[in-house]
Amino acid sequence: MKLLRVGTAGSERPALLDAEGVLRDLSGVVPDIDGALLADDAALGRVRAAAESGELPVLDADGLRVGPPLARIGKIVCIGLNYHDHARETGAEPPAEPVIFFKAADTVVGPDDTVLVPRGSVKTDWEVELAVVIGRTARYLESHEEALARVAGYAVAHDVSEREFQIERGGTWDKGKNCETFNPLGPWLVTADEVSDPQDLSLKLWVNGELKQDGTTAEQIFPVAEVVRYVSQFMTLYPGDVINTGTPAGVALGQPEPKPYLRAGDVVELEIGGLGRQRQEFKPA
Repeated sequence: MKLLRVGTAGSERPALLDAEGVLRDLSGVVPDIDGALLADDAALGRVRAAAESGELPVLDADGLRVGPPLARIGKIVCIGLNYHDHARETGAEPPAEPVIFFKAADTVVGPDDTVLVPRGSVKTDWEVELAVVIGRTARYLESHEEALARVAGYAVAHDVSEREFQIERGGTWDKGKNCETFNPLGPWLVTADEVSDPQDLSLKLWVNGELKQDGTTAEQIFPVAEVVRYVSQFMTLYPGDVINTGTPAGVALGQPEPKPYLRAGDVVELEIGGLGRQRQEFKPA
């Protein structure tokens, strides 16, 4: 299923995109799309049955804002330097273990919402990423099979980053990762049963119409199953938590000088095969 949330910010309603690409209202079936829903097999069964019935009310998508596909996100765990080609372009050694940092849940916006360039920023960068949405509590997992069984679905994430704040201002990476609007998510939460192999997904990103990133999750150093298993050794993952699994080559940081960092007025578009497409206009904070 392709689950999403539509409406004005803070007042989104649950919806789904059916097999024919028709947007349908789920608000009469479930109150929202969140961790509680993803952990409830009976509720998901009702959603699936309603989708298959073809009787859900149709929504007019014209002019209707698409919000983040997941409400009440618990935590966003991010994996850094997780693509072989991205490590090469930045001159970094591939990590021996996954690099972990966090983004606050309040950085999440809709897939087509405005992204704000922070005040004083000169190195705002782009990163298309596969987001993994947790649907079952995960702690101390022992196998990749256990890990994938905890995944409710997948989504497109844009891990917007400010490289000066991240690298040159001391401390950890978090200062360059948690600026307002720095995690567009969606348009859809695609349930795991529709993604036969998370290591066979194409990722693309354009800046002002120019293709900048053109990669595949096959390049991940630590695949999705290992990332979920590994993270569960250090923290408990709960339904509604999100893991951003890293970005392929093509970011501004890896380009020759002068590096083409984002400015107000730029437009970024990104997509992952089968998971949908985003478009953001960048404006000053």
